[in-house]
Order: sequence, then C-alpha cells, then structure tokens
Amino acid sequence: MARVLIHVPPNPKRGEVVEIRVTLAHPMESGFRPDADGRVLPRDIVTQFSARFDGEPVFAATLYPAIAANPYLAFHWRAERSGTLQLRWEGDNGFVQVESVAVRVA
Repeated sequence: MARVLIHVPPNPKRGEVVEIRVTLAHPMESGFRPDADGRVLPRDIVTQFSARFDGEPVFAATLYPAIAANPYLAFHWRAERSGTLQLRWEGDNGFVQVESVAVRVA
C-alpha cells in the first residue's frame, strides 16, 4: 500500500464548495528512463483516479507518464450532505489503492 495524504476541509457548511486535495506516494516510472546498468526501467504509473461520494461519481482523471512522482490532485466539490468520500487510484502492474474519508456537513 502506498502512503496517501488527503485533505478535506473539516465540517463544511451545506452547499459550500470545498477543495479536496490528495497526494499519493508513488514513483511514477515512465518506462523510458535507464537504470545504472543502462537497462530501461519498466513502466509503473498510476493511470486513473476517481472520487465518489456515497457511490456517486464526483471527479475522475486519467493520468499519463508525464505526471510527476507522488501525484497531487485537487478538485472542487459541493458539500450537500454528510457521507463517505471514496478515493481510488489504479495503475500499471495491477496497482489499486482505495481510501475513504467521512465527510460531516454542518
């Protein structure tokens, strides 16, 4: 499992638009860079990110090899009710990371 940092503003007000920020610790190897022996390192990138609130999609992104290591994403979301925000990263070599955050709307 990779290390994940998630920032959701605490107790947003109903109807408030908040910024959600996420960072995933991942090397994002492009598959073009050689190692010390001159062999090309195999590609290993995160290719998809999605966010769902209580099962409903609220944001999605497709990532490409040009994304830096430890990809950072930010998106805006309108907090209408309390629930669970599920964040999912998918990538090469069967990589899947899923994290959930409880959101309590004031």
